[in-house]
Amino acid sequence: MNPVDPVQALGATPDSRSSALALARDVLITESQAVSALADRLDGRFLRAVELVLGCRGRVVVSGVGKSGHIAHKIAATLASTGTPALFVHAAEAAHGDLGMVTGRDVFIAMSYSGETDELLTIVPILKRGGTPLIVLTGRDTSSLAGYADVYLDCRVEREACPLNLSPTSSTTAMLALGDALAIACLDARGFGADDFARSHPGGALGRRLLTRVSDVMHTGEAIPVVSADDTVMDALREISSKRLGMTAVRNPDGTLAGIFTDGDLRRLLERGGDARATRVRDVMTATPLTIEPQALAVEAAQLLDSGRKNQLLVVDAEHRLVGALHMHDLMAARVI
Repeated sequence: MNPVDPVQALGATPDSRSSALALARDVLITESQAVSALADRLDGRFLRAVELVLGCRGRVVVSGVGKSGHIAHKIAATLASTGTPALFVHAAEAAHGDLGMVTGRDVFIAMSYSGETDELLTIVPILKRGGTPLIVLTGRDTSSLAGYADVYLDCRVEREACPLNLSPTSSTTAMLALGDALAIACLDARGFGADDFARSHPGGALGRRLLTRVSDVMHTGEAIPVVSADDTVMDALREISSKRLGMTAVRNPDGTLAGIFTDGDLRRLLERGGDARATRVRDVMTATPLTIEPQALAVEAAQLLDSGRKNQLLVVDAEHRLVGALHMHDLMAARVI
């Protein structure tokens, strides 16, 4: 096949560009219609598949070859990240030793649109003899693979989105959507929540947002800028300069929080001609600062700062004792925001 000049193929005439857009729209419409049709065909077999997955005492093993294999790999990853222990095994590799990964405690999901994939048909009878339940996703209910299935899930499509009706397009999209539907139905049945999801995604942005607590990022002990209400504003400025959080907490003798002193409080004092050496902190502090508890999520602290248009936040316990301090930069450093 001769190489195609992209300029000549696409940009030569307005008609060629229009044709490309029309074809792209047709692909999207065709694939969306294929997925929509799946919803109308769901029945008790899908529920039985969910029951098999939920009742699995081992792992869900998903397998396929070629384009279906790529889809199978993704579905295994989706199951694993949503509360169902799962792995992908390539059907060809399974026939050469990897079948030892599968036991009678597992559930096997075979994905093949034709239902006649040689590599799967080689291993499926062995799995059946070993007592492994089999879920099959295929587009042909009369296929050899469907005949072995404990549960057959129908993912047939009217036509591929490929203009030649050859390249797996609509069929792989339908298979992917049906696999996702199975994974999410199992997620819901397990009561799998946001915290569970975060635990399986600790390295991602979502994991950080759902797992990071204020106590994980706040300044504690000697790192907290603290003065008493009887200290002078000059004492407060020295504490602010020393701890570099742009503010200082004001603490009562019993350890509870009395207020906060910020650069805004200083600015207001100077605007009215006040003396930083003679003025007591109690006379210029903000007595009702923003506070949060240490067990709160760090993302809640970010939301509180954003809504209050503040950069600093004091952390108090249930008895309103000062236990930490937080700056917007701490949340940024922790990649919570």
